[in-house]
Amino acid sequence: MRLVIVSCPPHEADTLLSTLLDERHVGCGNIVPGVRSRYWWQGRICVDEEALLLMETEAARVPALLERVRALHSYEVPKVLVVPVEATLPAYAGWLRSVLG
Repeated sequence: MRLVIVSCPPHEADTLLSTLLDERHVGCGNIVPGVRSRYWWQGRICVDEEALLLMETEAARVPALLERVRALHSYEVPKVLVVPVEATLPAYAGWLRSVLG
């Protein structure tokens, strides 16, 4: 299992997550609104209001998921982090496998 973290403009969060769910790239996702991000971009520090997507998928689906996020995301360089899940309840892991097919 992998946890996928994506930051995006708030108005894109629902569409991005819905598309990734519909296409079975992820089995679950949470939208965390009201995230204030500070980052370096083109030589200066920027501050933006964003939403954070927390999504779960299987390791084998990560390459296609990364491609799809890149195609759907409006940022030139979107933040997409994929983190291995060290442990979860067996029932949750089984559920994720079942919904992803």
